[in-house]
Order: sequence, then C-alpha cells, then structure tokens
Amino acid sequence: QVQLVESGGGLVQAGGALRLSCAASGRTVGSYVMGWFRQAPGKEREFVASITRSGRDTYSADSGKGRFTISRDNAKNTVYLQMNSLKPEDTAVYYCAARYVTAVNYAYWGQGTQVTVSS
Repeated sequence: QVQLVESGGGLVQAGGALRLSCAASGRTVGSYVMGWFRQAPGKEREFVASITRSGRDTYSADSGKGRFTISRDNAKNTVYLQMNSLKPEDTAVYYCAARYVTAVNYAYWGQGTQVTVSS
C-alpha cells in the first residue's frame, strides 16, 4: 500500500505556472503507474495525465496537451505535474493517484491540492 500527499497548489494569475508534487510513502512509487486527476466545482473528476512506471511513456488529456507535463523521480518517490500557461478553466482540486500496471482503476489517492487561476 502507498500513501500519497500532494503539494504545490495555490492561486496564480492566468498565464502563470505551477508545479504540483506528489510524495509517496509506504511503498516505492516505482511500483505503480501514476496519474493526475482534477475536479472542478460542480463537475466530475477528470483525467489530466499519467506516466508509466519507468517514466518512459506519458499520456495527457487534450485539455492539458502542450501546457501540462507529468514526470516522476522514483529515487525521490515523487511525481510531478508542471502546469504552464494556466487558464481560469484549470481551476480545480488536483489529485495524485496510483494504480498497479495490470489494473484499470486507480487504487490509491491523495487528499488533493487546490489550484485557482484568476483571470
């Protein structure tokens, strides 16, 4: 089992940047496919990006392509989400999640970090 803690959220103006971090404990993050999700008020949680265990392959939702980059440092047991050119519609609670490579669903979730983009 792994515990996940997100950090790095905050208030930023449109066009600005933030880097979210997800620190894992309990089990090495290298054992899992890692993902970022977000949930805006009144909306369902949506996929943002994911990264394979080695970090060789990444996948991003269309909403973040060209602006968001997911990365990982397995030695530091940490996953990152670099967000550039932020827009007000990126405002949401961002969650880090982990799943086994053979699983479809993410089994472990962090508590989330708030990102607010002002216009």
